[in-house]
This record gives sequence, structure tokens and C-alpha cells, in this order.
Amino acid sequence: MTQKEMFGKSIWVEPAEKIAFPVLRRVFRLNGKFEKVTLRAVGLGFFHAYVNGQEVNDSAFLPLNTDFEARKDYPVDEKLFGHRLIVPEFDITKNVSEGENLLAIHFGGGWYTFQAGPFGDAKAIYQLTVEGGGKKEIFCSGESDVFADSFVTGDYNFTFLESHDYTGFDDKVISDVGYNGKTVAAKAARPLETEYLFSDCPGDKVTEVITPRVINEYEKDGARGRVYDAGKNISAVPVVKILAKEGGKVALAFSEEKTSENMIDTRYMHRQTFVAVSDGKGRTISPKFTWFAFRYIEVCGDAEVVSVGFVHADVGVSSTFDSDCEALNWLYKAYINTQLSNMHAGIPSDCPHIERRGYTGDGQLTCQAAMTVLDARKFYRKWIDDISDCQDVLTGHVQYTAPYIRSGGGPGAWGCAIVEVPYRYYKEYGDIEPARRLYPQMLRYFDYLEEHSLNDIVVSDKAGEWCLGDWCTLTPTALPAGFVNNYYYIKSMRRAIEIARLIGRDEDVPRLLEKIDIRLKATNAAYYNTWDHNFLANIQGANAFALDMGLGDEATKQFLVGYYAGLKQFDTGICGTDVVTRVLFDIGQGDVAVDLLLGDRTFAGWMKAGFTTLSEYWLNSTRDRSHSHPMFGSPVTYFFERLLGITQEPDSAGYEKLVIAPFIPAKSNRLSGSRELPCGKVSASYSRDEKDAANVHASITLPEGKTAAFRYKETVITLKAGENRFDFRV
Repeated sequence: MTQKEMFGKSIWVEPAEKIAFPVLRRVFRLNGKFEKVTLRAVGLGFFHAYVNGQEVNDSAFLPLNTDFEARKDYPVDEKLFGHRLIVPEFDITKNVSEGENLLAIHFGGGWYTFQAGPFGDAKAIYQLTVEGGGKKEIFCSGESDVFADSFVTGDYNFTFLESHDYTGFDDKVISDVGYNGKTVAAKAARPLETEYLFSDCPGDKVTEVITPRVINEYEKDGARGRVYDAGKNISAVPVVKILAKEGGKVALAFSEEKTSENMIDTRYMHRQTFVAVSDGKGRTISPKFTWFAFRYIEVCGDAEVVSVGFVHADVGVSSTFDSDCEALNWLYKAYINTQLSNMHAGIPSDCPHIERRGYTGDGQLTCQAAMTVLDARKFYRKWIDDISDCQDVLTGHVQYTAPYIRSGGGPGAWGCAIVEVPYRYYKEYGDIEPARRLYPQMLRYFDYLEEHSLNDIVVSDKAGEWCLGDWCTLTPTALPAGFVNNYYYIKSMRRAIEIARLIGRDEDVPRLLEKIDIRLKATNAAYYNTWDHNFLANIQGANAFALDMGLGDEATKQFLVGYYAGLKQFDTGICGTDVVTRVLFDIGQGDVAVDLLLGDRTFAGWMKAGFTTLSEYWLNSTRDRSHSHPMFGSPVTYFFERLLGITQEPDSAGYEKLVIAPFIPAKSNRLSGSRELPCGKVSASYSRDEKDAANVHASITLPEGKTAAFRYKETVITLKAGENRFDFRV
């Protein structure tokens, strides 16, 4: 849709004089009866729309983050990306009345003006449509609008700082038709050259309100201070009561950790600060154009934290999991807490504070886990479009983040998101359309990987950029990037073959099969040690990568099992952790996989250290930074697929051919859980008999009209809709 199709005669406007976070004001009159009043509005970066003082935004941090438009010289080939602007629409019928009404749009900041890669300056556009008596009246943004300054100052950085100054601020600028304070004329702003569209992707909402407890009070240099504990590490907006006198300053600092003296640990603060200057009116305030990621808050000045609101994309938790293994339960809950904390403005981010970027590496590794435990279908459908947009049309290169902000990554575990995410979307939801639409782009990316190969090994990426393989290993990464990138290339071509056959592109299959064969032979020749049957000496999961490609032999498998059975820890990075876990389950070594999940230096180590989210680096690794990174969360998928056994036939999508094939770990006497599938809720519960541990009591509940095959070794049972109770031997 074009701007004219979306907004008619409306134009983009900005204040004639520079205002950091302006408030657009438009007084409009409604005469006679009206039946429906609709507002389409966008303020860039984020915006809050008010009608007669009532906020009409149904979500926070609108508009959703996209590659809004081409950025000048950032980078030089940015113009070759796709560009979209998602337009919110609000029904404001209940907010207006006959006579004069006020529309106020408070906007600025956010991704659009973000310092690390700005698209442009703050601007706004709206169209207000009044329907009644078979007629329409339309009010358009234009140069007759006016702007006023707001309480949000230019001392702002989207990732770590928001500042308010309420001295001299008049609330009537947002609420009162009769406001007579200083205003600035509007002028036409540069229009966006982009696609305008609607989206059903869920925006951000506060889903949980937490009352933090005070854990420390102090006075320093005559100033009052308090430290609060929110109880868990989250992305949130604090609600603060300012008690300071007029001109008094209040500062909040946020951290993921505290010291032994119950002060915030500044190493995990990541510069996050919220500052306000009081007007002495005892206001209750919150940040408007950013969120913070923290567990602990330090307040300096005369103010109190009333609550914190856990804010993230409005996706519900659509699963349950419980067992008698404390570390497994912790990992399930910590992953959900981490993933939700990293779902904002329509993208899955790497961390909710330092970078906030939609890394294609982190995103493709965890997309199946997110689709498994969350109601994330609409969210990922939108992000697939972002991945599509971030492919360079000229070269075929897929960027490391979607939407694109210059970042680091690699050509396989990052760029292959253009295949993996739409493929996983198809397998989870049974919807092939996104994969069909991106299929030509997948092939174009394969051409790119061919062009960046040497001796049929992917050895480079875009000039001047990173070329990673695995990332964040327990010890310094030893796996060659080419080995890992060939793995993802081969895996992606196999996905593409499946897609090709589904969408009627069978003519592409022979060429893809030929390329796979060439790559397998090259990988084997380059990395297989014929004298001991290991790949790369079995370092950091190398044998698992090879076995998953279909390489290696029985000895390769045994070396993998023996190594991790003895180590009982992951030594892998974000890629290898997923591959090793899945391959161990695949080759019948689920107990070894569970031992790794319980390892003291990895997941269980985080639990014992008191973490409530997943960290960027393994405990005691060579680095330590963010404590809210979902990228290690992919094994949660296997809690459902392998432990509970809620899976499907290889040729099935959307769980049309449902299979229940559990694995009961030797260290567990009880497992239970559920997840929502396209057909409805499926739940499974297993418990060992108290007198005969080899006998397991099972309860499987299927939705109405659904059947499933239950398989455990020699036990094969056809399950019917409703509850199925039976025993089987392990």
C-alpha cells in the first residue's frame, strides 16, 4: 500500500523548530451524530496517541520495528533492502464527543531515530475518519497542525537512558482543547519511501505487575537512596512516585545483579538510567519511549518505586512443563522469562538492554523453542517478513540482524535464518505460505554461499564483516567457522528440498541434491580424521554436527557419547548446544543429553547462582556480560519433542500426524506437561511406579477428534481423543 492509499491527503509533519519529543496537537470538531470514528496514526520513533486526554494506544512501543526506509550511506547498499511501515489503527468512537475534540500525538525516540543507525528525525502522520449518516468526514495531518514541547528531554538513548523534566510542563498540552501555551508551527517532513501496511503481530503490553521489595535504604551526602528487588530479571517499565520538591532530581539505575552489600552491581547495569526533575506536584511517572532490563533498582532522590510492569510482546505462554528434576524445571521457566523479555516491537532480540537487535543467529536457533512454548504464530510471521527485507537484493547476502542494524555474525548460523525460520513456521503451524514466498530468496542466498566458498567450504562472508561459526563456547571457540557454516548450508538445502516438493518446484531438487553431495564430500575430506574416526578431534560437538549431516560412522558416534558421558557438561556454543542435545536424543543417548542439561557449569550452574534468565555466556567462561540472552534456550524444544514425546511423523506439518514418543530419563521419576497445537491442547504425564521403577504410568490427553500413535520401544498404542491412561515398561 502507498502513503496515499493508507493516509489519503495526509502528509508527514514535523515541528518547524527542533523539539526532541514533540506533542502534535490537532483540534477537530464533530457536528451532529457520528457512528464510528477511526484513527490511523504513526509517530516516529515510538508514539503515544491521546484523544481528549485518554491514551488510545492498545500496545506500547508502536509502531512495530521494521526496516522503515532506506538510510542514507548506512550502509551504501541499504537501498537494496525491503522497506515496510506497519500502521496502527484505533477505534476512538468512545473517546470523542460532539463539538471540539483534541488529538495529541507524543512521539520520538525508538528505533527510527536510534543513534546506532538512525533513519531520520522524529515525524508524524495521521488520518482521522468520521462515519455517520452514510457520509465520511476525514481530518488529515498537515501544516495547519501545531506542536508543543513535552516533559521528555533530548537527554535520551533508546537502549539505556530516558530523562524527564516536569518543571514548567502543562498537562493541558495533551488533555485540553483550550491549551494556550507555547506552540510551534508544523512543516512538511520528508515522506517515507516504503510499503505501508497493517499487521496482526502483537504489540507490547504489561502482562504482570510486580511490587518490588526494598532490600536496602541509605543516605549519602544528604541524599536518600533505596535499592529494590523485583524478584526476577525482566524487561519492564517502572512506575515511580516522585516526592521531591520542585526542581529536585530523581535518578533510577537498573541492574541485573546486586552486590553482597545489597547495592546494585554496576557491572550489570549496562548504563541503564531513568532521570526525572520534579515539578513538586507528587507525580506518578514511567518511562515512555524505552523499557529497562533488570532485577534490581536503585533510586537516588526523594521518590518511591510503586511497581514494575513486565512488558513484552503480547504473546501468551501456551505450554506447561514439570518434573522432579529441579534444573529442568528451572530451564523451562528461565527460558520463557528470557524469551519474553526479548520480544519487543515485533522482533526477537538478543538481549533487552545492550543491543536489542533481532539477530538472525539467535532468532533461528530459538524460533522452534519459542513456537513450542509460546503462542507466537503471529509474532514470527511478522519477523519472517523482516528477514525477507534484510536480504540484499543485489548480492543475496542475508544480514546478521532483521530489521538491519550493522552487527556481527556469520553466513550459516545467522544468514540461514532465511530458510530455517519459515521452515520451522511451516512445521509447527502447517502453513507453507511464508516458505513459498521466501523460497526464491533461499535459492539466492545459496548462490551467495557458493560465491563465498573455497573448495566447497563456506569460508567468508561480506567483505569487512565477521564470519563466525559457533559462538559463546565454554572455552575459546576452536571449531572452524567453515565446518559450522557448511553444516548450516547443507541443512538449509535439505529444508529447501522439502519446501520445493511442497510448492511444486521439483525441478530444483536434483541440483540441490547434487550440491549437498558435493558439500558432504568436501566437509568429510576437510575435517574427518580417518585414523580415529573423529571430526576435528571431537572438539566442541564436532562429531554431533557431522552425524547430523549424515557423516561419520559408529565409531564417530561412540566417541561423541563417551566424551560427553564423561564430561557431563556442555563445552559448546549456541549452535553446538542445540545440535549436541538433539543428536544425543536421536542416537538413543537421552540420558547423556539430560546429564548435560544438568551440568553445573552450564544450565544448572546458572540456576545455582540464582539466575532467573539465561546468560550470554556460560558460567565461569572467559567472558560475562548480559544475563538475559535466549540464544542458549533451544534445548527446551526437546523437553516437549523428546522427553514428553509430543512430536509428529517426519512428513507431517502442523502436527496433522501426531505421535507421542517419550523418553523417560534414568534420573527422573516424574514428567508432565502440555502444549497448544493447531488441533488443540495435548498433555502428557508419566510417573514411575513406586514399587517397580521400570513400570511407568502414563496419562495422555488429546483434543476432540484427534488420534495419535504412542510409541515407546516395543510398545505401540493408538491413542484416542480425550484422556488415555495406560502403563508401559522402560
